[in-house]
Amino acid sequence: MSQPDKAPVQAPYGSWRSLISADLLTTGNVRLSEARQLDGRTYWLESRPSEKGRSALVELSDANGRRDLLPAPLSVRSKAHEYGGASYTVADGWVYFVLAADQRIYRMPLDGSVPEPLTPEGNFRYADLVVDSGRNRLICVQEDESREDREAIARIVSVALSGEKLPEVLVEGADFYSNPALNPAGDQLSFLQWHHPDMPWDATELMLATIDSSGALQPPEKVAGEGDESIFQPQWSPDGELYFVSDRNNWWNLYRLGDAQPVWQKQAEFATPQWVFGMSTYGFLNPREIFCTFTENGRWQLATIDLEDGQATPLPHAGCDFESISCDDGRAVFISAAPAEFPAVSRYNSAFDTFEILASSSTTALAPELLSQAQAVEFAVGDRTVHGFYYPPCNPAFRAPEGDLPPLIVFSHGGPTGATSAGLNLKVQFWTSRGFAILDVNYSGSTGYGRAYRDRLQDNWGILDVEDVCAGAEYLVRGGLADPRRLLIKGGSAGGYTVLAALAFHDTFSAGASHYGVGDLTSLARDTHKFESRYLDKLVGPWPQAEATYRARSPIEHIERLNCPVIFFQGLEDKVVPPNQAEAMVAALKQRGLPVAYITFAEEGHGFRSASSIKMALEGELEFYSRTFHFPLPEPGPGIDIANLDNNTGGTT
Repeated sequence: MSQPDKAPVQAPYGSWRSLISADLLTTGNVRLSEARQLDGRTYWLESRPSEKGRSALVELSDANGRRDLLPAPLSVRSKAHEYGGASYTVADGWVYFVLAADQRIYRMPLDGSVPEPLTPEGNFRYADLVVDSGRNRLICVQEDESREDREAIARIVSVALSGEKLPEVLVEGADFYSNPALNPAGDQLSFLQWHHPDMPWDATELMLATIDSSGALQPPEKVAGEGDESIFQPQWSPDGELYFVSDRNNWWNLYRLGDAQPVWQKQAEFATPQWVFGMSTYGFLNPREIFCTFTENGRWQLATIDLEDGQATPLPHAGCDFESISCDDGRAVFISAAPAEFPAVSRYNSAFDTFEILASSSTTALAPELLSQAQAVEFAVGDRTVHGFYYPPCNPAFRAPEGDLPPLIVFSHGGPTGATSAGLNLKVQFWTSRGFAILDVNYSGSTGYGRAYRDRLQDNWGILDVEDVCAGAEYLVRGGLADPRRLLIKGGSAGGYTVLAALAFHDTFSAGASHYGVGDLTSLARDTHKFESRYLDKLVGPWPQAEATYRARSPIEHIERLNCPVIFFQGLEDKVVPPNQAEAMVAALKQRGLPVAYITFAEEGHGFRSASSIKMALEGELEFYSRTFHFPLPEPGPGIDIANLDNNTGGTT
């Protein structure tokens, strides 16, 4: 897809007609996840907006080519911890999976078509499925939400492959579990556990238990994870040694159990925050060679590590973002993204040292000249350095009037312990191709820059992250790259809180967009799911002892200080940030007479999956900015309702 070869047309920033439409993001586009190389075949999940966000399990094999294993509308997705992950596995000619509709585990022969349930009906959720073939069972994490009068109970359980027995508890007592893994001999089980108020990137414990002749676990022993040490992805090598990633030296490096030094000591991160089950950054090509990804200065790279001589070999690849690594028989499959290429399922063959793309997330080809390229930036905020990626406006068919500066949208990622990357993101290109500049900020607390950078946000959420996004916008204004009268900010979830806090406590921005964001920290502390129910203890302070701090940092408590237009987007089935958060903010802003829009999606949860929701969120936000800042659109918007718009004087503060 390319623009016509004509002289650029002069038009105001924000009004440029673009080939990168909201339809392009949904039609023929999918979200790829959970790539696996198992038993000589490749598998992955595709979340398809065109099928109302159905998560389809895809197989690629020499025998069958590419095929969906389950017919529509069946969807594979775990809701454990609300964010899910690790929702299927394959072994011995069978696929085992969590069905999105009822959260039960099912199995089906790879050459069959009728799934059969293995777990009973009830309010249980499952993830991290491991096949224990020798004992004819699955081992997995169970989240028991069967009673409303107590917090959900986490366990590691066994599930009989016959489906004739109820799941049996192998271990419980910790607040959370993940990553159960059998050693090659099948007589030891490793797993991670952690406890409130820690999140898995704060402190986890690596446990090891012997399995007795009856299949029960002997009392587990903690073998790693002291104090504030975060352990990530424990995994057994083919010859039976246990490896894991630890941040004990400030950087998430790869270790072998019993070794004092990392396998490859490097000021880089070999892990990501464990928001979902099954995250993987390395695997074993063979007993002596690891295939891995790591990030330096916000950009991910690939390498192999020879475990006998300790030598690491960088692997050339166009990508700058890699995830979901899985290895089998000398091959590694993973999901990659590059600055000018759509995310793809890729495979590395160590025998020939070659890469191949197995599936792309999009059927559309975009000419490179249509795409704004990420530029890594650093800027000072007081005595600290903050990182991000700047994207200039980019559309060869248009040019702005002489002397004009573009509106800037600052992106605030979720988490807040998350990170943005330089990989191709059409939700960025949607804006840059219309004449907006983008600054995607890895504010203090983001991962990828070491433990100390990540820990900056402890006790400081709503302060440092907000200072950083404001400073980033002001940095680009000083550089002549953004219009100081049209500085905008958007974000989702925790990023939505940063948006609302920036608008309430600073006067940098002229408008904002909150996607399922937090306006009331006290409400969130009282009304969210177990996984994040104590998250704020470290970001804000222990609840309820620090209630005064929660109120001081809640935008809803200081609504009189928010003086610019805001648009809100909210899934009505959101259990992470319930709709009452947005509703309270919208009501307060309406009462104050400020321009405000509220767009809801009846069947969406925390994040939007269906094509119609994604399209409305993009086109509605663009229309909101157009009507707020009085620039024309090349085609009509969806016609959103903006309360108090007549009271707006142009969106400037």
